[in-house]
Amino acid sequence: MASGTNRDVLGRGLAVLGRAIREQPRIFAVAVAGSVLFGLMVIASAYVVGTVVGDVVVPAIARGSVAAGTLALAAAALFGISVLRVVGIFGRRLGAGYMQYRLQAAYRRRVTRRYLELPLSWHHRNATGTLLSNANSDVEAAWYPIAPLPFAVGTLVMLVGAVVSLFATDWALALVGLAVFPALFALNVVYSRRMAPRQARAQRLRAEVSGIAHESFDGALVVKTMGREAQEAARFAGRAGELRDALISVGRLRGVFDPMLETLPSLGTLAVLVVGTFRLRQGAISVAELVSVAFLFTVLAFPVRAIGWVLAELPRSVAGWDRVRRVLDATGDMPYGDRQLDAPTPATLAFTDVGFAYEPAEAHLPGTEVLGEVTFTVPAGKTVALVGPTGAGKSTIASLAVRLVDPRSGAVTLDGVDVRQLTAESLARTAALVAQVPFVFDDTVRANITLDRPGIGDEDVWAALRLAEADGFVAALPEGLDTMVGERGTSLSGGQRQRLTLARALAGRPRLLVLDDATSAVDPRVEAAILAGLRAADRPGAPGASILVVAYRRATIALADEVIYLEQGRVVARGTHSELLATVPGYADLVTAYEQAEVERSAEEQQPYDPDADPLHSGLEIEVDR
Repeated sequence: MASGTNRDVLGRGLAVLGRAIREQPRIFAVAVAGSVLFGLMVIASAYVVGTVVGDVVVPAIARGSVAAGTLALAAAALFGISVLRVVGIFGRRLGAGYMQYRLQAAYRRRVTRRYLELPLSWHHRNATGTLLSNANSDVEAAWYPIAPLPFAVGTLVMLVGAVVSLFATDWALALVGLAVFPALFALNVVYSRRMAPRQARAQRLRAEVSGIAHESFDGALVVKTMGREAQEAARFAGRAGELRDALISVGRLRGVFDPMLETLPSLGTLAVLVVGTFRLRQGAISVAELVSVAFLFTVLAFPVRAIGWVLAELPRSVAGWDRVRRVLDATGDMPYGDRQLDAPTPATLAFTDVGFAYEPAEAHLPGTEVLGEVTFTVPAGKTVALVGPTGAGKSTIASLAVRLVDPRSGAVTLDGVDVRQLTAESLARTAALVAQVPFVFDDTVRANITLDRPGIGDEDVWAALRLAEADGFVAALPEGLDTMVGERGTSLSGGQRQRLTLARALAGRPRLLVLDDATSAVDPRVEAAILAGLRAADRPGAPGASILVVAYRRATIALADEVIYLEQGRVVARGTHSELLATVPGYADLVTAYEQAEVERSAEEQQPYDPDADPLHSGLEIEVDR
């Protein structure tokens, strides 16, 4: 079984190298040409050195003098060969390096592009740390053998040339070469087989260490507030220790085989000198030929190791490629259609008998049903609030509305067109989602809002900021729109980040705006002003938008034309807030609980809750310009 596995690793590794050659044939040809030139010059240098020693140095010692012309000719020959060797080394290294880095860059782009193409359900099943490892260390590992590959190919040519030249010189010396060269190759194969499981384990542990580190950093707030610093450090240290031990195991194996790979050519040189001395006494070879062959064995020691480098890195390459290919071959694409929506008026969103279940982490397990037969409509220009307990499916509905996921059954339509039939560009222009957790890029305020979308100038940016009630704090920033906000917007408060992401969505002038609890971190009065502004028909540069809002606060619900009450993924009731409050006990209990939470939070912040500020509690109606 182990032998078959090792052969499988060798075959798969060679297949990965074959893919690299097919993708970069010209660069590979340049690198191999340089390596072959270097190898031929190594053989030539051995015979030039032998000729110089046998035909120049030995006669000169015997005569006690040397002709200047002969010495100059020998020096010119050695210099010329050295120049050609330098050219070969330059071509080999430049080509190999360019090929390796080009492949790594190309596959990082492919992996990242594939991440963006795959649905959220796929991302939910894969840890972020693993995905980071796929795009970074796994890509590097897959193409790591490319650096020594041209050298190894050139070395094979050199070995063939060396064996031919040995037979042309003397059959006895050629037999020594035939004994040494296969022994070197066999030793490299054994090395590769022993290294395979060690490299695969090390590559897997690299991904696990990356995943733990990402979780610890990303969840720093939870770790610190829960006092789990020591436990997280211990968890990371444990896995890092495993990686350390795995890499030490790799280094220990190299420590065993490297001296053997170094010693074998030296033993070959010694064998050549012993056999060659005997053949010299028989008159079968000359001094020049003996020196040439001995020198050839000496200089072959380093190039032959290039084959070992490739074989040793094949297991790591296979492990990296398997992890990269898992991403590239992942299924679950969400193909777009060819329909366009270009109407200037607010869009109509409709859910018809929509069912949805999240895919399980393991294929043999059943999926978790989230929605069942959900049907409702957000009429053009109207606001509909989704209300329900945690886990009722509100965020899933928000994701379905902008097609982050597709329904298992039923249909989601915009202006009567199934969202699966729309082009990606048309869908992005029509609908915008402001998520529950705001994400801000480590860039300027302007860049975070425009996202390099064409047609969005500074006037549009400021208009969007005003609608999001964010123009005041942005104007007060040190550099205004050019202020860097830091990674994930660390220089901003939670409410400021929410308003900034809301402005980002508004800048694109969507016809449908989906708010997934997108204003939970702002003051209730600011939230009411934002939602009232969104409802206004005369907002600058836009005709208004239909709004689907996941709502918790009574003040937010008050602005809705209709409230959809959900329980366990199904629509339980619909109507105005006052109607549901009077007829649906579960809804009344939930809204009352949310209100009580607001009271307690206000008390904790030493900001007394004012019932008169709540339009529903006071009985006042909010007038909005429709």
